[in-house]
Amino acid sequence: MPERLPQYVSEAFLPHPPEAMGVAVSGGSDSMALLYLLKEFCDIHSITLRAVTVDHNLRSEAADEAERVARQCRKLGVPHDTLVWQDWNGEGNLQSAARDARYSKIADWAGTYGIDTIAVGHTADDQAETVLMRLARRSGVDGLSAMHARTLRKGINWVRPLLKTRRAVLRRYLEDRDVSWIDDPSNDDDRYDRIKARKALQHLAPLGIDAEALVEIADHMAQARKALDWHTFLAAKQVVSTEAGALVLDETGLRLQPDEVQRRLMAKSISWVSGAEYAPRRAPLAAVMAGLNRGQAGTLGGCHIRRIAARIWIFREHKAVSATTCATDELWDNRWRMTPYHPATHHEDLRIRPLGMEGLNQCPDWKSSGRPHLMLQSTPAIWRWDKLVAAPLAGYAQNWHADLHEPPDTFFAALLSH
Repeated sequence: MPERLPQYVSEAFLPHPPEAMGVAVSGGSDSMALLYLLKEFCDIHSITLRAVTVDHNLRSEAADEAERVARQCRKLGVPHDTLVWQDWNGEGNLQSAARDARYSKIADWAGTYGIDTIAVGHTADDQAETVLMRLARRSGVDGLSAMHARTLRKGINWVRPLLKTRRAVLRRYLEDRDVSWIDDPSNDDDRYDRIKARKALQHLAPLGIDAEALVEIADHMAQARKALDWHTFLAAKQVVSTEAGALVLDETGLRLQPDEVQRRLMAKSISWVSGAEYAPRRAPLAAVMAGLNRGQAGTLGGCHIRRIAARIWIFREHKAVSATTCATDELWDNRWRMTPYHPATHHEDLRIRPLGMEGLNQCPDWKSSGRPHLMLQSTPAIWRWDKLVAAPLAGYAQNWHADLHEPPDTFFAALLSH
C-alpha cells in the first residue's frame, strides 16, 4: 500500500543514513515516486539530496524528458543535473551498453559532489522480470537471486528502496499527489527481452507464477547465495594464498570442497586477478576447470590458469597486458604502483610495461623468486625505451618496489561483498 512506502525508504537507509545521497531519475513513475519519497525522507533527516538524469541520446524526445525531470526537481528544491551519453557506436547489445554507461556516468557525477550513495527506483516488477530472464539463461543461484537491495559498484553504494513494492502502488502514490510521469515508448517494444518477460508474466500469472512468486524465489536464492559466499570465504582461507598479485590455490584442498564452492573460488579468483567487474561465464569456466583436471593450462578473462606441482596458479595473462603502458607515477593495469626508493628517480623517459620474455632474460636471479616464468612475464617492470631498468617482482629491484594498489586481503573481503 502507498502508506508503507516511507517505511521502505527508512528501512533502506536507517539507522545510519549518509550525509548526502543522489537519486537517479528517468522521469518514469518508479523513479519519480522515489524522488518524492526521498525528498521527504532527506528533509526529515537533514540529508543533502541531488538528482541526476542520463539522456542516452537514443530518442529525439529524451532531451525534453530530461528537462521535464529538471522542472520537477526545481519545484521540489532538489538540485538536478542531466548527463548525456554520446558513445554508442551501434555495436553489441544496446541495452547492456546503455546500462553500463549509465552506471559509469552516474558514478563519475557522484564523485564530483562527494556522494557515495545513489538510490535507484527498481521495483518488485523489475525484480520479477529479471528472475524470468535469468531463468531463460539457465542461471544458477547467483543469477536467480537477481537484484539486491544494496550493492557496491564503481565505488558507489547503489540502494534500491522500492524492491518490495509494485509499480501500480507507486503510480497510485503519484496520482494521490497529482504528480505526472513519463511513459517510455520502449516499454512496449517487443525487441527487448525485458518487455517480452513483462508480457509473459501476464500469461504465467494464472499458474501462480506472478511477480510476488518470483520476488520470493529471488529472496530464497539470495539467502542461498549468502550461505555459499560464507562457505566459499571459509574455504578460501584454507586453500588460497597470494603471491605477487597472483593467487595460488592448494589443489588437494580445493578438490575437497563441494563442486559449487570450487567453481565459486575459481570464478572469484579470476575476477580478482583480472579486475573484471563480472565473473566469468559458467561454460568457459567449466571448460577451464575440466582442463585442469587433465593437467592442461587455460586462459580466461585475461588470466592464465595452470597447475604447477600440487598448486593451481592464477595470474595475469601476458597477452592481456602486453600493450599496457603508463608513466612510473601512474597506476599500471589498474592494480600496481611502482615506487622508487628515491622520488627523484621518476623521469619522463621511464615507463611501466610488462616484463615479458625480453625483460625476463635480463633478470639473472628471477628463479630465486620461486615464481613461474610465465607469471613473471605479466608483472610490471620499469623500462627506458627498450632497456630494462627494474623488475622488482623478478628479483631485479634496482631501488624500485612494486605494490598492489589494493592489498591482497581485499580478495578475501570481496568474497563476502557484492
